Amino acid sequence: MPQNQPHFYRGRFAVAPMLDWTTRHCRYFHRQFSRHALLYTEMVTAQAIIHAKYDHLDFDAAEHPVALQLGGSDPAQLKHCAQLAEQRGYQEINLNVGCPSDRVQNGMFGACLMAKPNLVAECVQQMQSAVQIPVTVKTRIGIDDFDSYDFLYNFVQTVKQVGCREFIVHARKAWLSGLSPKQNREIPPLDYERVYQLKRDFPDLLISINGGIKTIEEIQQHLQHVDGVMVGREVYQNPSLLGHIDQALFDPNAPIITPRQAVARMLPYIESQLSQGVYLNHIVRHMLGAFQNCKGARQWRRYLSENAYKEGAGIEVVETALGFVEE
Repeated sequence: MPQNQPHFYRGRFAVAPMLDWTTRHCRYFHRQFSRHALLYTEMVTAQAIIHAKYDHLDFDAAEHPVALQLGGSDPAQLKHCAQLAEQRGYQEINLNVGCPSDRVQNGMFGACLMAKPNLVAECVQQMQSAVQIPVTVKTRIGIDDFDSYDFLYNFVQTVKQVGCREFIVHARKAWLSGLSPKQNREIPPLDYERVYQLKRDFPDLLISINGGIKTIEEIQQHLQHVDGVMVGREVYQNPSLLGHIDQALFDPNAPIITPRQAVARMLPYIESQLSQGVYLNHIVRHMLGAFQNCKGARQWRRYLSENAYKEGAGIEVVETALGFVEE
């Protein structure tokens, strides 16, 4: 463990923000597995928060600890959204400097902002001036041909100078053209050592690592070099991993939560949401991977997929699907 890491660092383990995946229903489900994992919203643009009729900041208090990831590059807009988020009870504001999609680039936010460290610093500074909660940055190790360690070092140094203390680093560079977002999560090679070097060069910062991490053993190994670990797709596709997090990383006396226990804990929430007009499929689509590697997992997924979208589908669909599974 890095020498300067507090005993209980809020971001020691986090579930990554994932567009269309880490919705409020997904986060509520993940919280049933772990009390301590830090959960992130999917990225929400500042303009969406300011102009859309839909309440993009809605979440359940049971999701805590939960952080909001913002997309944008207008310092005034981001400052306003940070204020709103703090008022709503979020515990962290994270600026997206890592997403490589064309839509994000056209809006001048995401990974393309790595080429504008002074603008990122101004955005962070404005948000920090408006809130008491941490303002953090999630970034890549580089973009396009700007992928030297010096480029990453200078980016972090510039943003650090305005007071940012926490960086989450996806250990791949991003290609801003030629690769899809999915390819950008898989094709550029991982370079964990570069993130470790960043921690060595900035021992006063809290550095978390992200990208390609799949097991408790890998998480524990990374924590020998950095302050925190963020996992995305593996947790979403195999959420039972979360059931081991509290015991492995936070409290050796914490129970391991099984998928069946987590699903059982979801039933009152599902009933409550259904009574408010939420469609069953909007909730259970995030639960399809719950029983990964368990006998009956395929039948669980199939039954939910074939029945949860039907008009009037209720809690009995989940209860029936549970009958197919053996842990």
